Amino acid sequence: MTLHRRDVVSQLLKGRGRLLVVAGLGSTAWDITAAGDHDLNFPMWGAMGQAAMMGLGLAIAQPKRRVVVITGDGEMLMGIGSLATIGVQQPANLTVVAIDNERYGETGMQRTHTAHGVDLTSVAAACKFKHAITATKDVAAVRKLVYKTPGPNFATIKVADDKLPLVLPPKDGVVLRARFRRALLGESADVLPEER
Repeated sequence: MTLHRRDVVSQLLKGRGRLLVVAGLGSTAWDITAAGDHDLNFPMWGAMGQAAMMGLGLAIAQPKRRVVVITGDGEMLMGIGSLATIGVQQPANLTVVAIDNERYGETGMQRTHTAHGVDLTSVAAACKFKHAITATKDVAAVRKLVYKTPGPNFATIKVADDKLPLVLPPKDGVVLRARFRRALLGESADVLPEER
């Protein structure tokens, strides 16, 4: 593998503007933070397998905003049913990116099913994603999916199985939720539903 996860994520988020970013548990949460902590980042702490569904909910609730889910192959395998749900819903503003190092980074770098030939891109295509690609050399085509191409889109990015230092986002879920809501909704984020 010639691509490295931190470089890839940094390239994907360069000039991101108002892009909504959900990161899966573990390494991808650290990767988006290393690329620059941002109020419109929502790293998943402890909800393995749920990043794609969180992204789907955001895409449906915010149809005029672009949403990207950046997750790992292990988490995507755990939440593989989410690809079918996204395929049925067809959100045009959602791209799911699986950073695939063929390892379970959170439990000791054991090989995932993708190391044995399971192809997440083919699964996404079979689940009716409009575009499903695999990147092995650069991320230009993936950036196009994230920022310009109507979806739902899916990309597997094959990366080296580097063990990198942690760059942790805030750990307090309440703080993460509040800052994300304020960045997304502005002043209306502080108004309770019964006050509307």
